[in-house]
This record gives sequence, structure tokens and C-alpha cells, in this order.
Amino acid sequence: MIRYDEKNKAFLLNTENTTYGIAVVDDRYVEHLWYGAKIEGENLRYLLREDEGPLTLAQKKRETGAFLDCAPMELPETGMGDYRESALCVRSVAGHRASELVYMGYEIMKGKPHLEGLPATWGSESDSSTLKIFCKDALLGMKVTLLYSVFNGSDALTRSVIVENKGTEPFYIEKILSACLDMDDRGFEMISLAGSWARERHIQRIPLGYGRQNVASFKGESSHQEHPFIALVTPGTTQDTGEVYAMNFVYSGNFIAQAEKNQFDSVRMTMGIHPEEFTWKLEPGDTFTAPEVVMVYSEEGLGKMTRTFHDLYREHLIRSPYLHQKRPILINNWEATYFDFDEKKLLEIAKDASQLGIEMLVMDDGWFGKRSYDDSSLGDWYVNEEKLKGGLCELVENVKKLGMKFGIWVEPEMISPESELYEAHPDWAIQIPGRDITQSRAQYVLDFSREEVVDGVYEMIAKVLKSADISYVKWDMNRQLATLGSYALPADRQGELSHRYVPGVYRMQERLITDFPEILLENCSGGGARFDAGMLYYSPQIWCSDDTDAIERLAIQEGTALVYPVSTIGAHVSVCPNHAVGRTTPFETRGDVALLGTFGYELDITKLSAEEKEQVKEQVEKYHKYNDLIREGDYYRLASVADNGYYDSWMIVDKTKDRALLFYVQVRARANAKSRFIRLAGLDPERRYTVEGREYTGNTLMQAGVRVPAEFGDFKSRLIEITG
Repeated sequence: MIRYDEKNKAFLLNTENTTYGIAVVDDRYVEHLWYGAKIEGENLRYLLREDEGPLTLAQKKRETGAFLDCAPMELPETGMGDYRESALCVRSVAGHRASELVYMGYEIMKGKPHLEGLPATWGSESDSSTLKIFCKDALLGMKVTLLYSVFNGSDALTRSVIVENKGTEPFYIEKILSACLDMDDRGFEMISLAGSWARERHIQRIPLGYGRQNVASFKGESSHQEHPFIALVTPGTTQDTGEVYAMNFVYSGNFIAQAEKNQFDSVRMTMGIHPEEFTWKLEPGDTFTAPEVVMVYSEEGLGKMTRTFHDLYREHLIRSPYLHQKRPILINNWEATYFDFDEKKLLEIAKDASQLGIEMLVMDDGWFGKRSYDDSSLGDWYVNEEKLKGGLCELVENVKKLGMKFGIWVEPEMISPESELYEAHPDWAIQIPGRDITQSRAQYVLDFSREEVVDGVYEMIAKVLKSADISYVKWDMNRQLATLGSYALPADRQGELSHRYVPGVYRMQERLITDFPEILLENCSGGGARFDAGMLYYSPQIWCSDDTDAIERLAIQEGTALVYPVSTIGAHVSVCPNHAVGRTTPFETRGDVALLGTFGYELDITKLSAEEKEQVKEQVEKYHKYNDLIREGDYYRLASVADNGYYDSWMIVDKTKDRALLFYVQVRARANAKSRFIRLAGLDPERRYTVEGREYTGNTLMQAGVRVPAEFGDFKSRLIEITG
């Protein structure tokens, strides 16, 4: 999978269908050769243009600056003459910002090393390989290791960077990006995922012009507004055709993802921790590890890219024992009651839900401290027995008697100014002395860079979890970071807080799933503000958005499924008119859209009509019938209402290709319209399939399609099963 060509001083990392090439130039520079379709048995050094000025050997000393501003570097640095976006900026104690890495050697190993304190893909010696390239800056005493890993049966490649201080003086890392890719422009367009609260991860596609185009967050989380994913695609790229270069960050904090086109029509694509609010002091003997970037190249369009990400994350990132299990169908009381509930109301919901086949009751915000609104008690993690008379244990046991499991909501990272915890430990909040702490939702952020804060909060929550038979935890985060300051960090380390915070969250989640391995953890951040690969390392599912409207969810779930397996998408059926947009949609459509995810309910089931309750039973039956296929199968996007304005369609195909499920949503009805043919994908062209009582070859279904009748009215959905 990985080999070193000694004669040509080149590394070749081969996956099933791709090649990534790296060259050592002048025994000094680590440069990029090639990333794309698989090439074997060729010397690719001609791609470096080494015979063109200013890159010729004779000119390099005279024109080092011009050389550095053209060379396709694997880890470009600040301060020496490369004026494109750098991936590494280091400041010496003397105040100089420059480094010059020189190649020192390499190691090729079986397996994949763990990234200390960070989520990352994992692999065994039998299914993965890793290349380590060692470089140093002698003046700073800095050693840098470039990490590249590939996996059997996958066209993904992962990258990271480790910086060590081998010198006698500290230095400051002011910028460290985990991946850089230099290549010639081919008329690229950039795809990103943008949005806001309640409309996360909408697909955006724009031409790549000269200069720098980026998506970024320095909110302390991956954010509602932008997302740690970008792809560069060749003109005309579709789901099935065209070339795609994609990057996704396995990290849950500040990030930047950027594409830059320069004067020579060269494109530099980078991704890593956002340098805003980031400085890291590295003392002699210390090490800093950058989070991982996953790279995917596809020459078969966006669909192949999507399925590569999905398979990699299911096989080499998500660790939960629930990964390949059918998740319990839950009902959450939030949109049913908000803060206005007691044990009687919860048991009413549980009773009706259990009779319809729903398997778990989740008690959302409002069960702890003196919490009756969102302005108090975060941090006071003990049960409010005035609201839940008899306590949590009695409530849980009564829910279990109905044949249901029980789940609970927590927001461990936050603290209310009006809380016992803040009164006892005001210094635990992130703050700048002398300045008012910026509030959001009447709450502050706890300083999770401090172990004593993480430990103190964890012990309170763990005590609650031990007090009753709890099967599920929804971990929420309802605000971003601001007024960054920590009482535990000296002045020259305050710039470390935004990053130190994120591994603090990871430490607590790791402890939670270790101490309570049977608990199903679902992450959430005001909806989908932290739906990222870093969180998936700890939880197999993430609440996708606080907007549960089925029509709004089409775009949200399409963008999410572009990168992440559908089994990770928290999706529920909610009441109409919808609480976010006021839209009324058919109950059946709400259920069909929610099936592309974990599936559950977000409503007061006691207020449903008899007809709606019968539909709940039907939806529960559909879930049990199709979830194994949806959870484990291959996802194909067939049509997008964002493109055509009228309908949405996708399908899931079993890995064996002997079964598939077609989803179709008619968003807008058209007058005087005929039926529509939906061309399927992913089937065996030679096999015969049965669709609604008739047989067709897979080739016929993929070339001619399945006929879907036009219906009267908006927002109508259909599920069509295809069996071999």
C-alpha cells in the first residue's frame, strides 16, 4: 500500500483506486507529486517541473524565494518566501516568525498510530499502513513528523502533523494546519456546507476564483454556520461523473478549510485548526499533535466520495457498540412540554408511546436544580424532586414497567450565572478578568481546559447516571465560546485555551462511554452546531438540527449525508404546524424523511388523533422492517429539490445488491403533470429485481427508471422497495 522508490526518491501511497505521491527534492524539501487516479510503475517526478525556472537546481540558491513560491509543498511554512497560505507558523522566543524544515528520513509501518488526546480513525496492522516523514528545523530545534495513513479496501487517506521541541528554548506555534494539497487548477468549483441555526449544512457550490476562498469557525465549535468540509470538483461534476478532491476535519473546535488559486493557476487546498485565538507554547521536550484530516479523491463523482466517507467512518472511526445495532425508537418530551412537565406528564407520554411500539422515553432540559426556564441551574446536576416527586429512580422504574428504556438530557459544558456551582466556583467559567462575561442563552461556558473542572462536573453527572437505570444520554451545547480567558493559564499560554477546551470535552466523553459502556450517547449542540467527525468518535449519532420540519430536513439531511453515514443522523417526527417554520406536512411524509436517520418522535403523543396514532404504529413497523438496510447500506443521491425545485429522491442499496429502498418526496405539485421516471443507482445490472409486483433487470431500472405517479398536493412521499 505504501512504498518508497529509492531511485526517484518518491513515496507512493496506493489505495484501491487512487495514488498519492510525495517526492524529496534536493534531499531537503518534501514536495507533492500527485493525488488522483491510481498510477503504478511510473516515475512521476516529471510532474514537479524541475527543469523549469525558477525551479532548476542552478537557480534555486539565487531564486530561493521564487522557488518556494511555486513549489508544491507538503507542509508549507511561514517566513521563508512562500507567499501562499502556510500550514505552519512558528515564532521563536526572539520574536521571529520563520521556519525551514529539512527532510531527515521516514518510516513505513503497519497499522495506524493513535493521536494522543484526539479522536481519529483507527486501523489494525492487517488493514492499514502509515507513512511517517521526519523533518527538522535545526535553528529552532524543531522536529516535525508528517503522518499519512491508508486503509485496505478504502480510497480514503488521512493526514496529521506532530511537532516536537528538541531544542533548549521554547517556541510558539501560531498556526498549524493538518493537510495541504497543491495542484494545477482545472476550472475547479468549491463545494462547502453552510447554514445557520435550524438550517445547517446546506450544500453550496461556487466557482474557484483567484485569491483565497475559505469556510471557517472560531466559535469554539464546528458551528451551525460553516462546516469542516470542503471539496474541489472539476466542471460538470455530478453524483456519478467528474473528479472530486475532498477534505473533512476530525475535530470539534475552531477550524479553517481553504482553497487558494494563485498567479500561476496553481491551487492550494488546506485544512486545520483556525489560527484565530490560537497560540501554543512548546517547551523543550514537549509535543503538539494536530487533529486529523481525512482526504478522499473520487473520479466517479460526488456519490463515490460520499460512500467512501461513509464506509471509512463506519469501519474506522465510530467505536460505539450501537454502530451496527438497531437503535431504540425514542420519544423526546422537549417539543411536547418544553420546561413545563412533571413525573405525571412524562408517564402519560410514556404510557401512550409504549402502546404504539416506541421503545424509550427521553427526558429533556428542565429536570435538575431549580430549572424552570433557561436562565438558571446549569451546573447543578441533581434531580429537582419538586418537579419529579419520588425522584429519578422511581420515575425510571415506572417507565421500565411500561416496557420502555429511559434517557436523559445534559449540558455539561455550561454554567448558569444563577446556579449553586457558579456561586461556589465563579473562576470555573471562561472569562477575562475585569470584563463582563458575554452571555448567550443566559449561560457561561465552563473552562474545560482544566482537569478539576471536567472532573467536578463529570462526578455530578455520573452520580445521576448511577442512581437509576439510564440507557441513553443526550449531550447538548447551546452556545459558542467568547471572552476567552482561563484562570489556570499563564499570560503566555492564554492563546491555548480554545484548543485545550476541545480535548477537555473529549476527555469527559471518553470517560463517560468507558464508565457507562451500555449507554447510547447522542451529541447535540443547539441542534447541529457540532455535527462533525470528532464527535462521531465518541457517539454513534448526533442530533442533526433543531428544525424537525420534514421539508426543511430534506436539504439539511442531504448536506449531512454528503459526508456522514445516515445511521449517524438524529432524525425525528414532530408535530404540525412545525415549531420552527409553522409548516404543516402529511404525517406519512414526516415519518419517511425521519427514516433516513436514527428515527424517533419529538411531540406530545397524548395529543395525537386516533388516525395519527395508527400511523405511528405503521411508521414503527417500517422502521423495524427497513432499518438494517438503511443503517448498513450504500447511500445514493438521485435528485435534489434544491436543484430541480419540485422533488427530492435518494435510495439505499444493500451491500449485497439484492435489496434496495427508494425514497421519493414530491415537494411541490405541478398542474397538468405526468408521472416521473426516477433512474435508480447501485444495483446489479444483470440481476432481476421486483418492484411493486413487476420484474425488471437492474440495468433497466438504472437506465430507464421506476415510474412514480404525480400526486395531488404538496409534500407527498413514497417508499418503494426493490428486491432481488
